Amino acid sequence: MSEPTRPSANSVARLSFNEKFRLQTWLMGIIAFAVVLFLLVQAKFILIALAIAIILFSLTSDAINSISRLQIGHFRIANWLASIVAVALIASGLLTLAGLVIAQINTVLSTTLSYTEDAQRAIAQMFAWMGEDVEASVLETVRSIQITGYLRSAAGQAGTILSQVVLIILFVGFLFAERVWFGTKLENLMADKTQAKRVSAIIGSIIRRVNHYLLVKALISTVTGVAIFLLLRVFNLEFAVAMGLLTFVLNFIPSVGSIIATLVVTLVAYIQVPEPQTAVLIFVLAGMTQFLLGNVIDPMLMGKTLRLSSFGIIISLAFWGAVWGVPGMFLAVPFMVAVMIVCSHIPAARPVAVLLSREGLPEEEFPLLPPEDDEPMAQDTPPRYSHAISAE
Repeated sequence: MSEPTRPSANSVARLSFNEKFRLQTWLMGIIAFAVVLFLLVQAKFILIALAIAIILFSLTSDAINSISRLQIGHFRIANWLASIVAVALIASGLLTLAGLVIAQINTVLSTTLSYTEDAQRAIAQMFAWMGEDVEASVLETVRSIQITGYLRSAAGQAGTILSQVVLIILFVGFLFAERVWFGTKLENLMADKTQAKRVSAIIGSIIRRVNHYLLVKALISTVTGVAIFLLLRVFNLEFAVAMGLLTFVLNFIPSVGSIIATLVVTLVAYIQVPEPQTAVLIFVLAGMTQFLLGNVIDPMLMGKTLRLSSFGIIISLAFWGAVWGVPGMFLAVPFMVAVMIVCSHIPAARPVAVLLSREGLPEEEFPLLPPEDDEPMAQDTPPRYSHAISAE
């Protein structure tokens, strides 16, 4: 009977080396993640402005390409002229929106103190059905909250809006100034025309999906905000403009944004008209509006553009909300779309894309036509595909 063969010293040493290498890889990955997370938190002011600027740039870049190709008689709009007009429109739109937000914040803050006592009493009355002791305890707890400190903090945050808008405008302007050379830089960076076209196609897929998502969200949020504004106007309640604007902004946060907006609108109505019937009616009407637009119209317009996991969206909201606060929650879905598409085209990272996708079927890889000889890569034209990308 032969004795079992024992592993040689070389195989044992090789196994030990592999285990050490794997452990070092994990440790280096954890350290790299901690460093990146630290940088994200410390530089969030600049990074948030940069992320918003890139999104605004991608939203208008395709439109500028289309406008620059138009020809009216013998006159053709130059690319640089279309870029200047786009930057001017973006700057005016952002400054107008920032001015409106700051004005509404100042209006709410200036009148909140007069409603403080009514708000505290209204919140306590919501627990009256649990007994007088519970109502008194809730009233005492609410009165212990230092509302003045929160108002000062909110006023300070409002003051940073204008500076961040100016930074976003600067980033957008420089992106448009450099856009002509993006194709050339990408080709020189990859040192391979086929690979450069493939990377350009992946970036185009991300831009297309994010743009469609943002445009649909902007449309639905605008209609919802106008509906909430008209609802409060019908009941002759104050803060109609502020609540409409708040609803518009919060609707960009998936899942939880519409719920928070409905609860805030109901609370504001209940504070001004301390009648449960009126507050319940406003809650029902606002909730029906949110449900109809967010759960019926929104999916019809969105189609299969995102194909993201609902649980993954919640995780992304929690992570980016913890890192960047409310702006991070707005950017959570675009970031998730970018990660899913990029991972779907990297074989080693494809499991991540499968987990982030809704049906476990992320966007399939799409091969590109081989480049023709001496064919330069177009700077502002999309790459050629061997077949259509999977239906949105």
